[in-house]
Amino acid sequence: MFVLGRRWFLGLGLSLCLAAFSQVCAQRKVTPLTITWQNKMLQIEVDNLPGKRLDVWYIEAYCRPGSTHQDWNKTVIPHTSKLVRRAEDGTEIVLRDELDDGVIVEHRITTNDDCIAFDIVAKNPTQKASEVAWAQPCVRVERFTATPTEKRLDLVPPYAKKCFLFVDGKPTRLPTQPWATEAIYTPGQVYAAKGVSREDVNPRPLSDIVPSNSLMACLSGDEKQVIGVAFEPCQELFQGVITCIHSDFRIGGLAPGESKTIRGKIYVLANDLAELQRRFENDFR
Repeated sequence: MFVLGRRWFLGLGLSLCLAAFSQVCAQRKVTPLTITWQNKMLQIEVDNLPGKRLDVWYIEAYCRPGSTHQDWNKTVIPHTSKLVRRAEDGTEIVLRDELDDGVIVEHRITTNDDCIAFDIVAKNPTQKASEVAWAQPCVRVERFTATPTEKRLDLVPPYAKKCFLFVDGKPTRLPTQPWATEAIYTPGQVYAAKGVSREDVNPRPLSDIVPSNSLMACLSGDEKQVIGVAFEPCQELFQGVITCIHSDFRIGGLAPGESKTIRGKIYVLANDLAELQRRFENDFR
């Protein structure tokens, strides 16, 4: 009887542990992300996201070098975008961008429960070298941060105070110090990635700060959730002027016949910056 009783108690304890574990898993479960794309706008939809949707201007622009002190119209390489394929369940999209100089950029975008993955191949099938240096995926966060969508002239707009990047390995909120205020175009704040020429970034105020990594993020209006965006190789991080954040990716030019690969992630997580950093490091290191 003693043996049977002990087995019964062990069984009961195991059942309770499993039930508790299942409850924790249920609490942590997130609604899967789904994606659509039209007219260069990628839409990420998830029920538990503030505003229910995150828009990404994808791709906003492909850029030539010498951009920091150059009129934006001289920097941008015009391109057209085409939807090649979309999974019926909203978990995969394939895009094809054709630049005016003949470069072709193919994007495979896939979803997971709490992130979007980007696998990009840029190739130059022509007999002439391409100047394409970098490109801009523009993540619109007005709904997420519950801030206005119109362009603002504030040197530090309200949504920017929800944004952060990593400096010396630690999450650092904007406005970073010092805060640059002068450039061809204002406002905004640009952070050139390590090893990138400061002559080849967005013509907005350029910070002296060099970020530790390619991760740019912002908190929701109630600060219960966080969005992180990272592309590598990275050209710059950018707090923009249309309530947006950027981790812009580097191409670095393409010789005739050359191709290069780029990877990216957009994370949608509970406000746990240590977990965000861990996920980024696991994905990109």
